[in-house]
Amino acid sequence: MPPKRPGFKFAPATPDRWDDIERLFGPRGAMAGCWCMWWRLSRAEFQRGAGAGNRRAFKRIIGKGAAPGVLAYEGKEPVGWCAVAPKTEFTSLDRSRTKRIAAAPTDPKTWAVPCFFIPRRHRGKGLSEALLNAALAHAAKRGARIVEGYPIDIEKRAMDFTSFMGTEPVFRRCGFKEAARPVPNRPIMQKHFMQRWFKG
Repeated sequence: MPPKRPGFKFAPATPDRWDDIERLFGPRGAMAGCWCMWWRLSRAEFQRGAGAGNRRAFKRIIGKGAAPGVLAYEGKEPVGWCAVAPKTEFTSLDRSRTKRIAAAPTDPKTWAVPCFFIPRRHRGKGLSEALLNAALAHAAKRGARIVEGYPIDIEKRAMDFTSFMGTEPVFRRCGFKEAARPVPNRPIMQKHFMQRWFKG
């Protein structure tokens, strides 16, 4: 793990941080009115809610105290986001052939990291890897035993909008191993926690 840059801090997305989420995501809701709802809804539901509807839905999730992700801060400024929650909450994952392993786990101890959001001006600082490590710690504290990710293989496909799900090298550096590869450029990667993660 690379050393943390001075000033980087990480915090779960609790209700008292909603203003920071709005500030980070901006008027586009991170991207195209998503508000981190893409993997939680059917495509029809997502399109109906794009923008204000998805914002309200995500605010309700945050308001319940579920903390469905981790925020990164540089000083007091929110600079990055990583979604992480039990895989069962991301119902669209198992309707996607590129993100599905043959028998989808329903065990609540299997979590997923389906997306990142880092504004352009904050990229190139090592935030993706730092956020993923923070997300792993967040999941482990809440009882996760496996965390799954769906990065793009940048050797087989150029970086594009799909890289919001992360890149394979970042996941490998954080200890993930390939579990399946439904299509050539989209590995499914997993990290299995060792017992030491659950102490303390």
